[in-house]
Amino acid sequence: MQKLPRLVVSAVRGGLGKTTLSLGIIAAWRNQGKKVASFKKGPDFIDAGWLGAAAGRPCYNLDLFLMEEESILSSFVRHSTGADAAVIEGNRGLYDGVDGSGTYSTARLARLLDAPVVLIVDCTKSSATVAAVVLGIKQYDPSVAVRGIILNNVSPGRHESVIRQAIEQSSGIPVVGAMPRLRQGEFPERHMGLTPFQEHPDVDTAIDASASVAERYLDLAALWQIAGDAGPLGPVKQPAGPSADVDRPVVGVIRDKAFQFYYPDNFEALERSGAVLREISALHDQELPPLDALYIGGGFPETQAAELAGNVSFTASIKAGVEKGLPVYAECGGLIYLGRSLRVGERVYPMTSVLPADFVLEKKPQAHGYTQLETSGPNPFFEIK
Repeated sequence: MQKLPRLVVSAVRGGLGKTTLSLGIIAAWRNQGKKVASFKKGPDFIDAGWLGAAAGRPCYNLDLFLMEEESILSSFVRHSTGADAAVIEGNRGLYDGVDGSGTYSTARLARLLDAPVVLIVDCTKSSATVAAVVLGIKQYDPSVAVRGIILNNVSPGRHESVIRQAIEQSSGIPVVGAMPRLRQGEFPERHMGLTPFQEHPDVDTAIDASASVAERYLDLAALWQIAGDAGPLGPVKQPAGPSADVDRPVVGVIRDKAFQFYYPDNFEALERSGAVLREISALHDQELPPLDALYIGGGFPETQAAELAGNVSFTASIKAGVEKGLPVYAECGGLIYLGRSLRVGERVYPMTSVLPADFVLEKKPQAHGYTQLETSGPNPFFEIK
């Protein structure tokens, strides 16, 4: 049995500062000399990148839709090794999932990890009603261990005092932080949320700012106590490494400012299967090196479109490699890169022309969420159902 202090940071809805506060807690605890492992609930890449930067070690995604429960527990235990505590940032509201019963929600993940939850609540133009919301959340599913409340957008003085008293008297849950409305600016946003940390002009300053917020407005000692109250984790089966006689294919990974959305778990799974990973840049390398396969993740090719299009020798080498039989896995921005062109505003940028498809960047996201597909024809990857 493993004893690991851990904490899920959640909220009553999205947009209440989960990422900023998770960063702040991680960075503030590190300032105290603690080693902190970070995790992000769901498929988010950008928040995970920031959390990893704050923790000084990779952040791992825990996704109930994409992963089996055993795999989530295995990843959590494996990647918490050597840490003094783990911080798991939730997504959206605590009980929000893919349906009305909260399937795949942050609450479900907290239950699976047997982790206490700290809940952020919005106090804008409200007082005792906030306590009613907290009480409702506590009673909605008593098996979810909501152990602390953080007030956001609260005015210091009477406003904070009234809400704090109402929450603690009605629900018995302590208030462990009270944040006023903060100025925007430390974490500039883009059309998909936070700017990736790789593109932020001063990552360390931004993380230090989040630590200062936590140190000023949160009761870090109380949060540490809540995290320490988490029960022991049971034994978890861990994946085996590659056998000595396994093939060692070289898998190229295009990883730069254009393509930065990858799950560390996937890299580790490839390496356990025997793959040797080689990082490549579509912006700076002139051509593909000798490879057995190519992996192109998501990202923001639209922000680097001119540079991608201008590296003609590299795009030509990808097309030539595919035509010679090079296996390629590409998703999201990587899939766009395999197309003929990408239109951004009035400009059209040529891509690799591997696929007979043209892409257009719209002014706002067209959809988001999980998608389930059914295989309808023969293919080398999935059974036909």
